[in-house]
Amino acid sequence: MAVGKEIRTQIKSVENTRKITKAMEMVAASKMRKAQDRMTAARPYSEKIRNVVANLSYAQSEYKHPFLIERQQVKNVGLIVVTSDKGLCGGLNTNVLRSSINQMRNWEKENKKVQVSVIGNKALGFMGRVGADIKSNLTGLGDTPNLESLIGTIKVMLDAYINEEIDELHICYTNFINTMKQEPVMEQVLPLSGEKVGSPDSSWDYIYEPEAQEVIDQLLTRYIESTIYHAVTENMASEQSSRMVAMKAASDNAGAVIDELTLVYNKARQAAITKEISEIVGGAAAVS
Repeated sequence: MAVGKEIRTQIKSVENTRKITKAMEMVAASKMRKAQDRMTAARPYSEKIRNVVANLSYAQSEYKHPFLIERQQVKNVGLIVVTSDKGLCGGLNTNVLRSSINQMRNWEKENKKVQVSVIGNKALGFMGRVGADIKSNLTGLGDTPNLESLIGTIKVMLDAYINEEIDELHICYTNFINTMKQEPVMEQVLPLSGEKVGSPDSSWDYIYEPEAQEVIDQLLTRYIESTIYHAVTENMASEQSSRMVAMKAASDNAGAVIDELTLVYNKARQAAITKEISEIVGGAAAVS
């Protein structure tokens, strides 16, 4: 039964694959819960500092930070693209990269030059293949994002904005909605204005100590860093959730394939047994 042996080999191979996908599903589920905890823990700080910046953007201060000033003409645009380092997470990275490249093409049609900063190995490889102007990159973040490791990549784009090398800064990442739904988001990071960060409940100003310039410089930089960090945590939670769903679908498909192969194997085995019985009966009849 050469055919039966080949089918048994295929069944064994698919069973081994299902074991791997099932293990990856369980690992992703565990990591997803931890990523959701980090994402949830980062939200209160992000919301509070956003409220502070909203008040600051409406305040009548003698010092106006460059981040708060909108450029009259937008000729150069900066884009931070956040993806995962690894694959096997469904269409997560594909959706973000498609959204990014479509927006980049729209900017290019408006004669705007685009400079890109990438976070994640998938974004680095894709932007390199399409010939994008990559100014900075960060890969190998692991399962726990670290703000200190993000600062270098962020600072390149912030310095470019202050030096007027770019007139706007945007970020594209995957927003975590729930376990079954994640969607790519394109947000404007700079310049900061009341509309971008929200409107305060009332109009009021701060008393600065020691100086307004020193306090505002530090505050706005921390706000941008927290925005990027929050985007990375959202993307990591989305990555693990998408990987868990993808591996569960792979395990279910492997089970369906095993059932089909088992049915084919049983039919082939039955046909072989029937053939042997027919040969025995025919031989016995010939002898008698």
